[in-house]
Amino acid sequence: MKKHLLSIVSLMLLSGLAIAQKAKKEIVFFEDFNQKTLDRTKWNVEITGNTVNDEQQAYIDSAATIYLTNGKAEGAKNGALILSALYKPGHMSKEGKKYDFVSGRINTRDKLMFTYGSASIRMKMEDGAGLWPAFWALGKGKWPDCGEIDVMETVGDGSWVSNALHGPNYFGNTPFAKRDTFAQGTDVTKWHIYSVDWTPTTLTFKVDDKVTYTVTKAMIEKYGRWAFDNPKFLIINFAIGGGYPNSINKVTQPYYGLSQQSVDKIKAGKAKTIVDWVLVTK
Repeated sequence: MKKHLLSIVSLMLLSGLAIAQKAKKEIVFFEDFNQKTLDRTKWNVEITGNTVNDEQQAYIDSAATIYLTNGKAEGAKNGALILSALYKPGHMSKEGKKYDFVSGRINTRDKLMFTYGSASIRMKMEDGAGLWPAFWALGKGKWPDCGEIDVMETVGDGSWVSNALHGPNYFGNTPFAKRDTFAQGTDVTKWHIYSVDWTPTTLTFKVDDKVTYTVTKAMIEKYGRWAFDNPKFLIINFAIGGGYPNSINKVTQPYYGLSQQSVDKIKAGKAKTIVDWVLVTK
């Protein structure tokens, strides 16, 4: 209880009215990245095994691709997590596959597993065709039967982000996907709060506390089993190129789903996803 009270006070001081309102609920998990290095008691760092979706990056455990900034860097309320995509031609995975790009992916598997509640993230990112950061939740077990909740995805068009759900008989080009276009004057490169409210019968997605998409259990069951009654873990990753970006931008050169302009941003060290905080409440 003392830990929860302390977290509530910290949240109210750090993050303003929106977070203060969320803090009235029980805090299941809160991370403001206010340390020198990533807290490995909360986060696992993933290393590429088998690349999916024709993505062009390898995920590595490196301070060059996953690091924290101290203080109010980049406009964060406190510390911030940086996932940085880098050009590293000829990088070889332990499976013997070569990549020209490396990046970062972290998750809370077996450290935070939750069923129902609200999951939120405050983040901003670089835009550019094929730059593909995401914040999502996944169950353990075989995909897609385990259920996937995509709270925020962007494939480089800074004017919109998307939400999606994947499960048995509704995956891949799922019928449960929705784009949300930003109001004029803002885009993915600005700070936004992306969230999902998850109940036993609904999933409601929001951007800056505005509802963007709601999916009900009845809607899902027209296609397949409702795969959202099991514990999920959180994932934050920064993918490069691949099938989803290609389906939007139609780029095949110089890399599948990744434009030359985006390659130039990566080479210049400008391809970054920045996370202020992550919060789960019930």
